Amino acid sequence: MAANLPVPIEFHLPEGWLPVDPEMSGATGVAFAAVHPQPDGGFTANITIDGEYPPDAATLGELADESVKHLREFAESVVLSDRHEVGPTEAPALTQRLVFVADTGGTHRDLVQSQVYLSVLDVADPHQRAVVRLALTATTNQHDSILAEFQDFVRTVRPSAEAEA
Repeated sequence: MAANLPVPIEFHLPEGWLPVDPEMSGATGVAFAAVHPQPDGGFTANITIDGEYPPDAATLGELADESVKHLREFAESVVLSDRHEVGPTEAPALTQRLVFVADTGGTHRDLVQSQVYLSVLDVADPHQRAVVRLALTATTNQHDSILAEFQDFVRTVRPSAEAEA
């Protein structure tokens, strides 16, 4: 089932990336999904977006730890290979890279997932903090060649003007 984001956002997909129905593409629990136009070895790289209102005391690191734990429920050999807290205090963010093996379409694949956690104030209620997670999942062979496209995408994400209306 597709999820809703806790706060409306706007963004621009990298050129050539195609939006897909999250439910139809198997990306359950996300609000948005897009796929890369060129699969690699039978796997199509994807970008997904989801989010939540975390408990008040939850840190971005704790939320990221939960993602690692969740991934271990269905993937093998999950390794957190990189994690950085970035951004100013008033708008913190966290990035992490996970390397893992997953069965996709009956084939074991070596995959990489780059995740970005953005702390976003709810425009309708500035006392509420939402966290939006952006994720790029690709094969280990393709990940680094499309990472810049994902980074460009991340730089376009911002609260939607609709939220201010």
